[in-house]
This record gives sequence, C-alpha cells and structure tokens, in this order.
Amino acid sequence: MKEKEHELVQAVVEGLQEKKGRDIVVADLTNIPDAICQYFVICSGGSPQQVGALAHSVGDICREKVAAKPIAVSGLGNAAWVAMDYADVIVHIFLPELRSFYDIEHLWADADLKSIPNLD
Repeated sequence: MKEKEHELVQAVVEGLQEKKGRDIVVADLTNIPDAICQYFVICSGGSPQQVGALAHSVGDICREKVAAKPIAVSGLGNAAWVAMDYADVIVHIFLPELRSFYDIEHLWADADLKSIPNLD
C-alpha cells in the first residue's frame, strides 16, 4: 500500500471506529486490473442515524488527519447506503440488510479482504 493511500485508509477506519462502525472490511483492489479504485472500505451501521454519523466522522477525521476531502458523497438523504469517493479509496457505509443484499465485498472475489475487529 502506498503511503498516501495507507494513511487515508487508516483515517477512514479510525473515523468508522470513532462512531462504533461494525464489521469493517478493507478490500485491497490494487492487483485487480481495471478496478475503479485502489481500496474499498466497507462498514455497517445499525440505523440511518448511525450511518449518517459514520459518514460525518469519516469526513472529519480524513480532513483532520490527512487533509483529504471526498470528491463525492452519495446516499446521505436516506442514509441506508452512503458512498464516499476519495478517488483511490471508496468508503461504503451500509445498513446491515442492504450490505447483505449487495454483498459488494464478495463481488470483488479477487480482492485481498482484511477484516478489522469490532472495538467492543
């Protein structure tokens, strides 16, 4: 992992853990030709309010720690699935039922998946 991307992924994970994000997975897509980014960071929140809080926490921590702002953020309106695009890193924050339905970490079967332990 390049240093810049590594620091951004760490800041994203810290932002998710700050608001008790669950079942965090980092998908390393660097060895997949034509992947849309270098890393996906995927997380679950227990309610629309928590999904929104997780997204705001990621935005705040990434700005503070690595001076990074997302290019785009989608889904804050209903807060069932929020996607945050940091170019080389895309963050997906889901309600559990939507995460199960879309199962994006397994769509990228060739990715190296790293599970981050829940803090509680």
